[in-house]
Amino acid sequence: MKVAPSLLSCDFSKIGEEIIKVDKAGADMIHLDIMDGHFVPNLTIGPAIIKAVRQYTELPFDVHLMITDPINYIDAFADAGADIITFHLEANSDIDETINKIKSCGVKPGLVLKPATPAEAVFPYLDKVYMVLVMTVEPGFGGQSFMENMMPKVQAIKKEIQSRGFDVLIEADGGISEKTASIASNAGVDVAVSGTGVFKAKDTAKAIEILKNA
Repeated sequence: MKVAPSLLSCDFSKIGEEIIKVDKAGADMIHLDIMDGHFVPNLTIGPAIIKAVRQYTELPFDVHLMITDPINYIDAFADAGADIITFHLEANSDIDETINKIKSCGVKPGLVLKPATPAEAVFPYLDKVYMVLVMTVEPGFGGQSFMENMMPKVQAIKKEIQSRGFDVLIEADGGISEKTASIASNAGVDVAVSGTGVFKAKDTAKAIEILKNA
C-alpha cells in the first residue's frame, strides 16, 4: 500500500518539520483534512496553511474536503498546491460539476464516502475520478477506531473498478495502524491514510514501512 500520513495528527507547532520527517521516512503523499465546522463538527486548516507548507516537500498533497459546498473552494485549494482533491458524495455541490472543476484546475479528483453511504453510490462516477476514499471512521476527528465493517464496501468498489477496467485508487482513512493495515490491504485498499499511527509512532520510518508492507 501507499502511505499518506494525515497532518491532523501532527504537532501543528512544528508542522514544517513534521512534513519533512514523514517525507524522509518514506511517505508517498501528505494527507490534509479540511473541515468547515458545518459539514463536520470541527474546524481545521484552509488554503493559506497549505500554501505555506507546500515548500517543505515535493510529495503530492492529498487534500480531503469535509465541507458543505466544496465547489466554491476548488480554485483556492488548487492554487495553494493541492495535487489531489477529494470531496464528499454527501456534500451539497453537484458531483459532476465539482469533478470537472477540479480537473479544470489541473488537479486529480476523488470522491469520499461516509460510513453510512453504500458502495453503489460511487459507481456512476468511477470513470471520472482518480481516487475513491472510503472513510473507516466517522469524519471529523482524528484518533478514532478502525471500522472493519467498511471492508465489504472497499471490496465491492474494487470489484466494480476491475470489472470495468478502470485505473482508480481506493484510499481508506480512519484508525489505520500496524494492527489494522493488513485488513485494509487484503480488502483492496491502495492508499492508507494514517495519522496517529505515523505521527505518534516512536520510529516513523518503521511505522510507514509496516503500513507499506501490510
